[in-house]
Amino acid sequence: MLRFLLQWAEADFYNPISQFLVKLTHPPLRYLRRFIPSVRRIDSASLVLMLAVQILSDYLVFTLQQISASPASLLLVALGQLLELLYNILFYSILISVVLSWVAPRGYNPAMKLLYDLTDPLLAFFRRFLPPMGGIDISPLLALVALQFAKMAIMPLLQQMISALN
Repeated sequence: MLRFLLQWAEADFYNPISQFLVKLTHPPLRYLRRFIPSVRRIDSASLVLMLAVQILSDYLVFTLQQISASPASLLLVALGQLLELLYNILFYSILISVVLSWVAPRGYNPAMKLLYDLTDPLLAFFRRFLPPMGGIDISPLLALVALQFAKMAIMPLLQQMISALN
């Protein structure tokens, strides 16, 4: 998920943390990219790999717990878990970047740079609606509220769809 988000955000590819993630995920993605092309800034192969790994993980957990699940419900459960992971990554990335901007606003650290690279595209969207006023940037607050509303809207729908399939 992190590799997908960093590619989407066009984060620094030469950052040591980015390099680690690329080297870790390159072998399976190299194979998948032969069959699954990227679409603009979206790395489709990464999405397919995340979904496949999550479905396999859920299938193993359900099998060990002796719970039967249809392929459609496995897909929806996996999508829900990946959306939850996306929410958590974005939420905590924004929260940590805000705290770091107060504590060490000018310090350089590869992790801080990657964190800012990850959150800036999302925050830039909200800065168009409410630019910084008097040196105070409220866009992180708007982004966190929007993320929470999106989670509150999407997750119950997924839960209802999964319940309807079982």
